[in-house]
Order: sequence, then structure tokens, then C-alpha cells
Amino acid sequence: MLVLAPALLGQQPDYAVYGKPLLPASKDPEIAAALQHVSAVEIRKDIATLLTFGNRNTISSNAADLPPHTGILAASEWIQQQFEQDSKACNGCLQVKVDEFIEPAATGKYARITEPTRIRNLYAVLPGTDPLASKRIYLITGHYDTRETDMMDVHDAAPGANDDSSGTAVSLEAARVLSQHRFPATIIFACVAGEEQGLNGSRHLAQFAKEQGWQLEGVLNNDIVGGDTTPRETLQSKSRVRVFSQGINPHAAAETIARELALGMENDSPSRELARSVLATDSSYFPSAQRPFQAHMELRLDRFLRGGDHSSFSVLEFPAVRFTEWRENFNHQHQHVRTENGVEYGDLLKFDDFAYIANVARLNIATLATLAKSPGTPEEVRIVTSNLDNNTTLHWQAPKANHLAVTYRVLWRETTTNNWQRGQTTQALEMTLPISKDNVFFGVQACDALLQHCSPAVAPFPEKR
Repeated sequence: MLVLAPALLGQQPDYAVYGKPLLPASKDPEIAAALQHVSAVEIRKDIATLLTFGNRNTISSNAADLPPHTGILAASEWIQQQFEQDSKACNGCLQVKVDEFIEPAATGKYARITEPTRIRNLYAVLPGTDPLASKRIYLITGHYDTRETDMMDVHDAAPGANDDSSGTAVSLEAARVLSQHRFPATIIFACVAGEEQGLNGSRHLAQFAKEQGWQLEGVLNNDIVGGDTTPRETLQSKSRVRVFSQGINPHAAAETIARELALGMENDSPSRELARSVLATDSSYFPSAQRPFQAHMELRLDRFLRGGDHSSFSVLEFPAVRFTEWRENFNHQHQHVRTENGVEYGDLLKFDDFAYIANVARLNIATLATLAKSPGTPEEVRIVTSNLDNNTTLHWQAPKANHLAVTYRVLWRETTTNNWQRGQTTQALEMTLPISKDNVFFGVQACDALLQHCSPAVAPFPEKR
């Protein structure tokens, strides 16, 4: 325990006296070097190719009258080929998978799939190099299906350059770059379909992950990350990306929800902690002094009236976040391509900012690599509440899928503050601090010795000894 000079005691609140202010972690040279290989040119090429498949409406898989090499199935075959080429370039390091299924017809007035429909999710697995750590999985995804104004139209142009060719390109770029490196934990690069019809593809993949017992510790979903470039749009920001995440899971048991609300844990869900890890990675690889790019944590699952594939994972208790550009242009989403009264409608290639998408890809890649090099998340984190006192004792268990030495860091922040402020490290599985548990939120994360690669924090639940 820290011992301070009497002159310092009482001048600051207890939570500001102990521990150290959290500073950005130093860059990992390997990760920093990988980010240099992210290419806006390659991203543009991938998006332009996706647009050649025309209307990629998910239900186009049932259409028999499409021009050759167009439609959702043709696009899926091309994506599969890209993953296979990446694997060939790294001597077979990627396991390319196809998650194909038939989505049954829905009923009701607003049904978006009205007959059994073939859906293909494509993903490439980069297995971890460590036999134990490889059980931990981190996944990146974007959806490659598109739509225009008429949800059921499978013939008219639905380019989807931003929604969501941009996110698909981020997954493809992450696979191209990270397949040239090896990590202790496993990374999966995914491109899913059926998003516009009701998150069908991601729901199937998330359920498969649950059924297979994947130890999925982080999902990064990229959807509408094109950085709209509409002329005369002055409020768009090319230095910001939003990171959305689920707070309390509304599908959890009622007693679980009541307990989390009573403890004020609505902003400390696993998904919110994953979002904080994104912000921490951002501060390391995009230093604020240069301010080229900043992640902003949004304390809601998604935008108003909208939804995304990350929710398919978070509803099943997998930590998941969504990346989205700062300010969307709805003239270029879900629109029939046309010009009316001098206004151009349609999700066209010319409205994408490829340098912006490249920055989004870099942030995703740095986050995936950092997490895949971390020891994994601590287990069974508890805060002792046996007695009324002004000290705080926390204890936890080591990450399951790790056998290396771990440095644990206990974090805390004021209850009115969103991001972690201070921390104190230990190699033990318990720490007592002279800080009132009533005035701060605590979390525990597992790091390597240099505090360069840390897991998301885990919020403690109360325990009486």
C-alpha cells in the first residue's frame, strides 16, 4: 500500500492520490509496422470491385434472371477468393470458411425475406500460435449485402459503396495485412450477408459461435465507415469515428438487469469495456498531439431507428462494438440512384473517402493485434462488500486461456466520468486500496509486463466474504 507524506493527505480526494494517471501505452513496433501496410489504394480497389456485382440484395440469391457475375452470390464467391489469395500469400496461414444456410421465409406485413433464401457468410481464421491462448478469439466483420429504396428490388442499381462495402473492405484489408503476422490468440476476418433483411447473417454466425463454444472475447463490426465526401457538407469530420456498444443487455434475466442497475453498472458491460479498449488503442497509435484520427465512445447500442450486426453478438453476451463514420448522409444510403432537383441520391463510389476508411482499418487492426497479444480477460472479478469501510478490496482469477506471466492493473474512474483515469499494477490476484468504493467505478485488466498489450477491463461484482 502507498504511504504518503501527511502534508499531502486530505488535499485531494482519495481516488486522485493513489495509483498513477493512465497514459497511452507505448507502440508495439510490430503493430506499428503492420499499420504502415494499410493501403487506401487496395481499399478503393476492393470497394470498386464489389460495386461491379450490381445489386447485392440478399434475396438476389433467388433471382434466376441476373446478368452473369452479378448479385449477392457472385459477390460472395469473390470475397471467398480474396481470403484464399491472402492465405496463399502467407503459405496457407488462413483457414477459409463458408457459413452457408437457408433463411426460412418470414411472415407479416413487413417481412423482408418472403421465401427460403440462401445466405453465405465468409470468414477466414488466423489461428493463434499458442496452444492455450489460441482458444481466445477476436473477430472483425462487415456486411457485403446492399439495398436500394425498394427493399425487394434485386435488379436496379444498389451499389452500397459506403453501406457497407466500406466495412467489408476494412475486414478484407485487415485480413490482407494481419495474415502476414502471427499472434498468440486467434483472429477471424468475416464478411456477412443478410444485414439489410434483419441481421440474418450475423445472427447465424453468432449463434454458431455460441453453439461451438467459441471463447469470443471481442467483435469489431464496421458498418458505414466511408467518411462521406458529399460536396458542401461542412459538418462531416474526417478525424472522428463513432464506436457504439451495448450497455445492459435487455434480453438478460430480470434479476440480472435489476442487479446491474442497482450497482450503476449500465456503462460497464463487456461491450462498453471493449469500446474503452478501442479508445486506449487509439490513444497509442493515433497520438492526440497529432490529432489525425480519434475514436469517440457512444453510450448507446446504435443510432436512432437503426441496427447493426454487432448487436447479434452482444445479445448473446459476446463483447461487440460498431464503428460508424461521424455524420451520415442519408441521401447516399438505401436510395435508388437518381438526381432530383439537383440533389444526387445513391450510395456511389465517389462519395467514399478512402484515406478515412484506411484510418478506420488501422484502428481496427491495431485493436485486434493488441487484444490478440494480450493475456486475455481476468475471470471472476469481485469487490468485497462484507463491512462498511472506506477501503476497497478486489480479487480475481487469472485468464483461462493463458499460461504466461501476467501483470494485472486495477483501474478506477469517478462515477461521473466515462473513461478510466488511474490505475495500479500488481502480479497478485488481489488488491486492497484506501479508496472508497462508493465514489468510483473499478475494473481489472490483464496485461503483459510492459503494459503494452492489455485486455479490456472487467467490472467487479460485489461479494461478501
